[in-house]
Amino acid sequence: MRATPPQRYTSELAIIVENWEHTPPKDRHTITVTRGGKPVPETDIDSEKITYLIEDAGYWRKANAIHRWFVVNVQRDNDDCKQYCVSEEQIQALLDIVNKVLGASELVEGEIVNGHSFKDGNGTPIRQPGKLIKGPTVAKELLPTSDGFFFGSTNYDQFYIEDLQLTKEILEKALQKPGDYYSSSW
Repeated sequence: MRATPPQRYTSELAIIVENWEHTPPKDRHTITVTRGGKPVPETDIDSEKITYLIEDAGYWRKANAIHRWFVVNVQRDNDDCKQYCVSEEQIQALLDIVNKVLGASELVEGEIVNGHSFKDGNGTPIRQPGKLIKGPTVAKELLPTSDGFFFGSTNYDQFYIEDLQLTKEILEKALQKPGDYYSSSW
């Protein structure tokens, strides 16, 4: 388990469902709102008046290489915590890169940094046995890490690979649904 401070950096890919008045009937969605497994009374929430719904298509925590890719390739280098539309082509491009990096990455035994301990304002890396990417040239070239406040580790190790495996899963599912947006916060 990763040791992390209470503050966190997160990002997500979301599916947006829009039921605007001009939405053709064939494209409209039926939304049922429940609380505790029971339908919410129309006096609390009128489901006919729900105009959009956001479904998290994916959620990353401290996957800074993925966030960096979105900032550069989707957000035009604006790291501003706003929501950006992500095209199917962009999702496919990132998936292709993730697959190339995963295919070129061999994990070998080594020492990893798994968080930091703090005493009197000084941080000391927590080192432990783990796995590192052997010769991470492809990872550094195609999907480099990015440092920043609460952005997590910049090492090319088992956690980096876990982030890529999660990303692959998220992107493959996202390609099955239209209307994705990317946002981040810290």
